[in-house]
Amino acid sequence: MSPGNPQHDSTSPSASSPAQTPPWYQTAVFYQLHVRSFFDANGDGTGDFAGLTQKLDYLQWLGVTALWLQPFCVSPLRDDGYDIADYRRISPAYGSLDDFAAFVEAAHQRGLRVVTELVINHTSDQHPWFQTARSSPRGSPERDFYVWSDTPDRYPAARIIFHDYEKSNWAWDPVANAYFWHRFFAHQPDLNFDNPLVQDAVIDTLDYWLKLGVDGLRLDAIPYLYEREGTICENLPETHAFLKKLRKHVDDRFPDRMLLAEANQWPTESVQYFGAGDECHAAFHFPVMPRLYMAVHNGDRRPIFDILSQTPQIPRSCQWLMFLRNHDELTLEMVTPEERELMYRAYAFDSAARINLGIRRRLAPLMGNYRPKLELMHGLLCSLPGSPVLYYGDEIGMGDNLALPDRHGVRTPMQWSAEANGGFSTAPSERLYSPMIVAEAYHYERVNVAAQRDDPDSFLRWVKALIALRRELPALAVGEYEHVEVDNPKIFAFLRTSAEQTVLVALNLSDETLANQKLVVPISSARCYDVWEEQELALNPERLITLTLQPYQFKWLLLERPAA
Repeated sequence: MSPGNPQHDSTSPSASSPAQTPPWYQTAVFYQLHVRSFFDANGDGTGDFAGLTQKLDYLQWLGVTALWLQPFCVSPLRDDGYDIADYRRISPAYGSLDDFAAFVEAAHQRGLRVVTELVINHTSDQHPWFQTARSSPRGSPERDFYVWSDTPDRYPAARIIFHDYEKSNWAWDPVANAYFWHRFFAHQPDLNFDNPLVQDAVIDTLDYWLKLGVDGLRLDAIPYLYEREGTICENLPETHAFLKKLRKHVDDRFPDRMLLAEANQWPTESVQYFGAGDECHAAFHFPVMPRLYMAVHNGDRRPIFDILSQTPQIPRSCQWLMFLRNHDELTLEMVTPEERELMYRAYAFDSAARINLGIRRRLAPLMGNYRPKLELMHGLLCSLPGSPVLYYGDEIGMGDNLALPDRHGVRTPMQWSAEANGGFSTAPSERLYSPMIVAEAYHYERVNVAAQRDDPDSFLRWVKALIALRRELPALAVGEYEHVEVDNPKIFAFLRTSAEQTVLVALNLSDETLANQKLVVPISSARCYDVWEEQELALNPERLITLTLQPYQFKWLLLERPAA
């Protein structure tokens, strides 16, 4: 048994007593969606806030407790809304500010938290700040809202992130007669956080949305706020200093809110975005995600075990967020070149599925639409240390469309029913913001909410049961993680232990039936109860459990401690 624990540091100065009620984001089940993609209430072919509000009952029924909304502000939509042209105006296609306020109120009435985006690394080149900056005198505060240079040779060590689209991190602006810095697309100039006016503007924007009732803000591309010569311009001390300032501002004025770091970094780097519990409340654990796919492809636990072993402890008040898929490519930045090639061969043999350093597929196609694998992946998602994030449509096994450009193939309309346009919109199909999925295996007439909601054996109903069962096992949300050694590498086993309970998780990562597998229960338990099968397992005097695991099966075993 390994003593390593990648979850919480109980000695952190910000640690809370285990007996206290944990912060809401530690026990949450998140659901990611784009307003545009979810439901169209006015029949114009694009989802809107009125439509999302109408579907809140479904999300409550599913059992998720927090909604993460992708950008919905005014934007040229050259990067799916992450190219923001006005931080305070909602895109008219999605409705009005009143529609947004009504949505937040309706979500809160159902016990659903709302998390939105704070895209602070860059803006659209159509933002008034940039339009003013490019025509302002050099050295003026307005000009210095962005990062300028007379040469594209500065910061040469900084990597190019979207290397399929960009050849440089600098772009020439003929109006400014200078180059501007961008870490992503050339139409997204980076803000200059060395300018105090930029910091003030960002904080004002944060205040604006938190006052409207938003419960959390995802800080997009947070590692790239500052630039310094001689560095890779990532994870700089100045970024962490600004985050501490931002966190203190939130704590002083908006209690019970969350800052979520989007930092696609190695664990030793991403853990820094928690600080000592005084930076972000939560952060995505990007490197775990590709290793889940490696482990299932190889039938070997080592990729998951290794990355968790490399993950430092985090402050007690903080939380990792885990995900299987999202709106971007399945990123392979945080893997070795050899692992990347393995992933390409296993999951993206068709070169059309590859983009940047990743794979642009949804979960169901990645798993060959094979339900045991889909169940195993969700079992991992809901067992590992951290809060799970589901991507809209994955709960019904939606497919993707590789004929669409960039990452739009995984951003198609939600499939609600077998009706025209999958029940997403009453608009003519040619007016939809994106085509519906019509590939045979994933056609909206076959794969939709209505059909699966009526079928007790459907994948949707299984996911709903999984979420409900996880919420009955608080150890899976806030419990400490401890690896359990098993002779067979095809089995991944670990404990999740809270003050109240211990859950032993055992997963068969292979396509083989593993009979008579022996696990040592590391505590003296009065009972060992299989919560899925609803039956007690025999525990012999040597504290051994004998399990038989079917291909890709997992078990949650509740270890009930003897009474004092």
